[in-house]
Amino acid sequence: MSLRPAVDADVETIRRWRNHPKVRGASIVTAEITDAVHRDWWQRVSRDPSSRVLIFEHAGAPAGVVIFKDMADGAAEWGFFLDVERRSHVAAWIALERAAVAYAFDVLGLTTLGGRTLAWNRAVLELHRRTGFVEVPARSHTTNIEGVPQRVVWMELRH
Repeated sequence: MSLRPAVDADVETIRRWRNHPKVRGASIVTAEITDAVHRDWWQRVSRDPSSRVLIFEHAGAPAGVVIFKDMADGAAEWGFFLDVERRSHVAAWIALERAAVAYAFDVLGLTTLGGRTLAWNRAVLELHRRTGFVEVPARSHTTNIEGVPQRVVWMELRH
């Protein structure tokens, strides 16, 4: 279980994983990502010093993505998803979260890691709680997703 920097050869795999209906359904942006939009995103993020896109490897194979963004003053926002076709079991989720937290604090030197989760996604919220993340009500909010108000929970972990 490890994280490595994403490279150009990973871009289509990341898009395929992100476009899986289960991943889109748990995302704030639910639209299918086109090739052109994804390549534009990759061109921006791969050159952005305040971002990192990492491939999570589990059992010797690429299994998911961890994205750190808006890194400044020791803090960053993160997001992640797994290749849910092949790695949807709990052990992979736990391993990804542990690897991402270790990378954030040990490699990037962050002091605060935060992220957004839809309130109905109780499994992910519980995973974060068990890792030590706490809800920050002042940063939580409601947004419309496909015309439906959805509560977005912000959780942080401090090192």
